[in-house]
Amino acid sequence: MLNIRGHSQAVCSGLSRRHLMQIGGAGLFGATLPRLLAAEQGRATAGPTPRAKSVIFLYLFGGPSQLETFDMKPDAASTLRGPYQPIASCTPDLRICEHLPMMAQRSDRYCVIRTVSHTHNDHNAAHLIQTGHPWPRVAANGQDVNATEKDWPAMGSVVEYLDQRNAGGNLPPFPSYCFVPFRLGRIQGYDRTGQYAGWLGRSYNGLASDIRNRSRTDNPFFRDCTDAELDFRIQGLVSEKDVSLDRLNRRSSLLDQFDHWRRSADETEKLRAYDGIREQALALLTSDKIRTALDIRRESPQVRDRFGRHLFGQSTLMARRMIEAGARFVTVNWDCATGTDGWDTHFNGPDLGKHLLPKLDQSYSALLDDLAERGLLNETLVVCLGEMGRTPRATTSTWGRDHWSYCFPALFAGAGVQGGTMIGRSDKDAAYPLDRRVSPQDLTRTIFNALGISEHEILHDTLGRPMPVMDDGQIVTELFG
Repeated sequence: MLNIRGHSQAVCSGLSRRHLMQIGGAGLFGATLPRLLAAEQGRATAGPTPRAKSVIFLYLFGGPSQLETFDMKPDAASTLRGPYQPIASCTPDLRICEHLPMMAQRSDRYCVIRTVSHTHNDHNAAHLIQTGHPWPRVAANGQDVNATEKDWPAMGSVVEYLDQRNAGGNLPPFPSYCFVPFRLGRIQGYDRTGQYAGWLGRSYNGLASDIRNRSRTDNPFFRDCTDAELDFRIQGLVSEKDVSLDRLNRRSSLLDQFDHWRRSADETEKLRAYDGIREQALALLTSDKIRTALDIRRESPQVRDRFGRHLFGQSTLMARRMIEAGARFVTVNWDCATGTDGWDTHFNGPDLGKHLLPKLDQSYSALLDDLAERGLLNETLVVCLGEMGRTPRATTSTWGRDHWSYCFPALFAGAGVQGGTMIGRSDKDAAYPLDRRVSPQDLTRTIFNALGISEHEILHDTLGRPMPVMDDGQIVTELFG
């Protein structure tokens, strides 16, 4: 019951007048009252049974070509079908690129969704892919790429938020959300949207390593890296030899003195966010578990060779180490390293066969094998995709292709995913879905569902305004048989 002028303060769902006022403020994010009421009512029911304990999210930024990977069209016109030949896989009727032979041998472990589709045909679709929500801004010529506090939170930040909330505000022994080898756009001078906590607050940003080549003419994704280059320690994370625990405690004491004054002032959300960041920093500095997990040298040379000594291979191995240590959502970014390479193959089509596909083939196959051997594959959801595909028709004589977000593939494995299957069919040009179009919102909702997170779950921004974790999308039930 809601009594506008009387004293009753609750509606049937149990929302107070204060909550309704917060809901009104949430309209800044485009939320509607009916949707929030439905979400609030849904919280009374138990969430889905988790299939996955953790997620490894392999993000191939730039957009791999569907026609050179998992949706080849060998019978198409010569101007469309691409320079590479298809080979058979373990999955009936799935023929994939000749430069992915190890993945072809393991296709019984993963499902190929061939018809992911959306209309945000530029790289700012990174926000949509990582959050499951449309980008809240419009870029002029695609140049407005940097993250802001108004962005939707990344999936990993949602996991971090819920894990901290469920722990009663206590920090888990290992951060739930992590990034390797660096945040998207760092090499190119961007701080790309979609990878942060956005309006949830900085306390829920992912822990990120910061491995970057210092020369814009070098590509550590295309070559073997030295151990000196593969320093996954977090910036500012030092050993006891560098900063003694006694010295650290004195630093903490100074902060406590500052806090004594600070508590006498009015608390603001920014100061509360600072508390969380401070606790995380101190935990990172004193945790042997975190320091050990981030030391890639503790892996045997044989395992490291299996993943590949290049940056993507070692970062993928680091993702496994992180989930073993307790991380719940680890994003492995394969970004452009020099600004003219990577999966954004407008002009660098030959790189697909020389570098991109062979190294993806090696690292992805090693990850599935390694997780299975360690008994982790059944509890780890492995997702691999870019933010779009490439144009059916080549735009250069070297098989460069432009952006194409209307039909592209995604791979899912582990955590009960039915391997050796395909979802969706594209048209004869691999341009549009013929059936079973799958949106990024569908993928996000499916990932959350696998982690046991209900679409009715309520998040609160830094001002306490409630928002449902999802407002669109359907679970891709075919993934799980």
